[in-house]
Amino acid sequence: MLRTALENLKVVDFTQIGAGPTCSMLLADMGARVIKVEAPEGELGRTLGPPWIGDDSALFHAFNRNKLGLCLDLKAPEGMAVARTLIAQADVVIESMRPGVMERLGLGYAQLAVDHPRLVYCSISAYGQNGPYADRAGVDGILQADSGLMSLIGSPGAEPGKVQAPVVDVVTGYVACVGVLAQLQQRTQSGQGGYLDVNLMNAALALQQSSFTSYLSDGELPQRMGSAAPYSAPNEAFETADGWIMVAAYNGGRWDRLCEALALPQLIGDERFASSPLRVVHRGAMRDVLAGAFRARSTDHWLAELNAADILCARVADYGDVERHPQVAANQMIATLDDPAAGAVRTPGFPINSAETNRLPHAPAPRRGQHTREILAAAGYDAMHIERLLAERVVSSEEARIANMPG
Repeated sequence: MLRTALENLKVVDFTQIGAGPTCSMLLADMGARVIKVEAPEGELGRTLGPPWIGDDSALFHAFNRNKLGLCLDLKAPEGMAVARTLIAQADVVIESMRPGVMERLGLGYAQLAVDHPRLVYCSISAYGQNGPYADRAGVDGILQADSGLMSLIGSPGAEPGKVQAPVVDVVTGYVACVGVLAQLQQRTQSGQGGYLDVNLMNAALALQQSSFTSYLSDGELPQRMGSAAPYSAPNEAFETADGWIMVAAYNGGRWDRLCEALALPQLIGDERFASSPLRVVHRGAMRDVLAGAFRARSTDHWLAELNAADILCARVADYGDVERHPQVAANQMIATLDDPAAGAVRTPGFPINSAETNRLPHAPAPRRGQHTREILAAAGYDAMHIERLLAERVVSSEEARIANMPG
């Protein structure tokens, strides 16, 4: 079962916000023991709200389920000693510091690999570990802009848009997870670990595989086209009497069936629309005719008609629609995490074999330092040593933080 596939894997996670936490969450979802290392005040992602779930942002809860939480002061010598102890027992380290920071801390891959040659080490950065932009910080929106993704989003003549969901962060996390699993497989074969350079810029370009390949082939800059696909038609959204419907009727006889469903049989013999490439060329004229027909009836009407004719279509759904979507329910894709402090936290679950993998309970995102004592004890620290580290604030726990709050 996928939820236990990596149960013997130990991961130390020095990442925050979106990309790195996505990678480590996927590994945790598959059973890895992931120790999330945060600064004493907690990682930045906890503060990126509203909305809030308990004391932390919804964004933090979105990317950190199934992990153990440790707050550790890496600026303290004993904090560094704790980090090295955890890494010595780990299979994988994931970090998202600026390039060079982990090396200055003495926790770079080359430094650790001397004593831990089987270690798989994944660095996640904005632009990569080398090159003229290596020292630049970057977040999802910056990379949506710098990778060209924002040039594709929006309607003609409109201001630049972006995908509100942090798609570059998330795809980078998935790429990193694939890399970690591949490197672990290589380790099985060779006995040696290895280093992975994963960055948002590369992942953002990979996300645009088709559109960027098109540009490289003909040199034509893509234009904003709203919902339309530049390579086929009709493959876009149309307004209905009460909403919007997305239609893809460009192949397999679907164009003819669409014309019949819309009571526009005269379009079947129109030479301008005889093929998808011709309809791309004459998209404006095609849309003018189709749009009037779609506006005459409701979305539900057209969904029934087009599905009956085997024409690909979908409601342009909002999140309320998605929450109620019968296939989302059948796939059990919305997981409920039972957080003792925040209550029930609902979030998209693990996406592979979802009806099986989300049937088992997921652990909620850890509170700051929630598992500090547990992690240190498992690493070999005795109770007296742990209490001294807590007293000296080398590490911190949720209980210690609450005890030290004023009032």
